[in-house]
Amino acid sequence: MSRHIRVWDLPLRLFHWSLVVAVVVAMASGLKGNMQVHEKAGLAIVTLLAFRLAWLFLGSTYARIGALLGALPRIPDYLRGQWRKPGHNPLGVLSMAGMLLLLGWQSVSGLFTNDDSVFTGPLYRLISKADSLWVTGLHRQTFWLLVGLIGLHVATVLFYWLVKKNNLIKPMITGTTEAINDEYKPATGGRWLAFVLSCVLAGGALYVAQGSWVPKPPPPAPAAALPF
Repeated sequence: MSRHIRVWDLPLRLFHWSLVVAVVVAMASGLKGNMQVHEKAGLAIVTLLAFRLAWLFLGSTYARIGALLGALPRIPDYLRGQWRKPGHNPLGVLSMAGMLLLLGWQSVSGLFTNDDSVFTGPLYRLISKADSLWVTGLHRQTFWLLVGLIGLHVATVLFYWLVKKNNLIKPMITGTTEAINDEYKPATGGRWLAFVLSCVLAGGALYVAQGSWVPKPPPPAPAAALPF
């Protein structure tokens, strides 16, 4: 007899959908050249990823790094159709890790970019201009790789929903999933103290990323002080 159990905690679900919005805004604003919005969306992504990093250790059962790493050795079982556990399946873990790592690179590299004209990232002054231009080139090139990975992720979710009749979206909205085996327990942990601490760590990441602590360049010398 099947039953529904708690699998995704509320902070994880808020993270997931907030990240979806931030990534869409970042991509759209980048393509349109609206760099002010693009920068704010990038900072939001940095903050969200910092929260998720903390939640790997402070979140509930199926959001923790132990559950994710523990799924990887079961890839052969999953390919044979013998995976029935709640949470991310082994290939889902790899997909999620790849996407978050690529988003991490895009959002962090964006902090050091410049367009050699008007826009500079918040941490642009921490590296040389030549290095910044190099990072900017990689940032732009990786964009299309990220688009492809997101497209693959969406296609996979739709395949599971429409072909395998396994709706992966609903649990990320409701937080619960069907468990057909009594040995699978509801997620525990990830309560308010863990949430507050993760938010504090994410706030620290935002402070570092937005660059207000970086020393400003010295002002140009007065005209009278310039040699003739």
